[in-house]
Amino acid sequence: MSHVAKSQMEEVDHMTIQDRPVRTGHGPLEGIVVADFSRVLAGPYGTMLLADLGATVIKVEAPNGDDTRAWVPPARDGVGTYYLSVNRNKDSVVLDLKDPVDLETAYDIIDRADVFVENFKPGGLAQYGLDPESVARRWPHLVHASITGFGLEGGAHMPGYDLLVQAMSGLMHVTGSQHGPPQRTGVAIFDVVTGMHAVIGILAALRERTVSGLGQHIVLDLLSSAQSSLVNQSTGYAACGNEPMRMGNEHPSLYPYGPFMAADREVVICVGNDSQFTRLVTLLGLPELADDPRYSTMRGRNLNRTTLEPLITQALASRTADEWFEAFQSINVPSAPILTVGEGVRFAQKLGLETVVEVGDGEAAVPLIKNPISFSRSEVSYHKAPPALDQDGEAVRTWLANTAPTTAAAVRLSRVEV
Repeated sequence: MSHVAKSQMEEVDHMTIQDRPVRTGHGPLEGIVVADFSRVLAGPYGTMLLADLGATVIKVEAPNGDDTRAWVPPARDGVGTYYLSVNRNKDSVVLDLKDPVDLETAYDIIDRADVFVENFKPGGLAQYGLDPESVARRWPHLVHASITGFGLEGGAHMPGYDLLVQAMSGLMHVTGSQHGPPQRTGVAIFDVVTGMHAVIGILAALRERTVSGLGQHIVLDLLSSAQSSLVNQSTGYAACGNEPMRMGNEHPSLYPYGPFMAADREVVICVGNDSQFTRLVTLLGLPELADDPRYSTMRGRNLNRTTLEPLITQALASRTADEWFEAFQSINVPSAPILTVGEGVRFAQKLGLETVVEVGDGEAAVPLIKNPISFSRSEVSYHKAPPALDQDGEAVRTWLANTAPTTAAAVRLSRVEV
């Protein structure tokens, strides 16, 4: 390595690790800086995952803040838990991009970032010189992730609300009881899935940058994420023209697979193969069903579910759901009680999963749901509670004043052994 190259690499390492607004431990993304211009759910969820893994995430908010701060109820200390759920480990700075001074500060943040994430309406950032073409020219090292509802072209005019995507993707059409109306899911599922897809794309682009030294533009939309996430349902249509319909809690390809009424309430049974079915009916006192040609194969059970269902339900009436759950576990038949969200959290705790973590210090600590990833060597960070609006504005500006912009050449030297 030349003296100049070594000096450049040390300068970048010093800038990205030693002088960041907040130290985030030793996660696998330590040293990565993310300029987060996203709001609501898809973008913030993705950038929170990056922050959990050690990246420094600077959350740039408009003067009125992220909309989800005011999405209540429920709330904790007056702040919507919607906002709290996706914004830990971040530094908040308020910038009005219409103000020339604030816009320059936004540029300064991006100058020092590895990743730029935004979910503005397509074309909405052009007036600020932050459209994809301008970003690529000014910051060739940058990984730029754009998240939209329906793409950058034909659906650019459509607002990217998750419920609209649930409606237009077909998810609502296949969700709900057979003779009832279409239903949405109980969570904005495609925002969450798109946020995860964004993280995958960002990590892949950062990996590729270690070779080329250049960033690239990643484009994601909720509708495409929805089509991918519908997996067997959307592929059934694409591959053979099958148009799936609502089946309530039943599965189109597996039976028995869903909730069944026990003596007191429903218990979920998931039979995925013939051996599981044999164990199930033997426990139910109906061993002859395992040899009945109508039910001995999965295809047969699917075709004859209307006659099989009352036999199972009648047998289940002899015990409570909790008793059946314990009995099914003992013979390795997949089963579950139907719990509330709170009961589900407590059940996970009972299993030792420790899904709730206290994030922050002292009275400011907030109980949140932990990142689901565990590493054998790296760390997941929970160093900072979701920030108040502009909580870190001064710290971010101090950091900007004491660090130099990143360059494509320096990025390449800092990421690749030369």
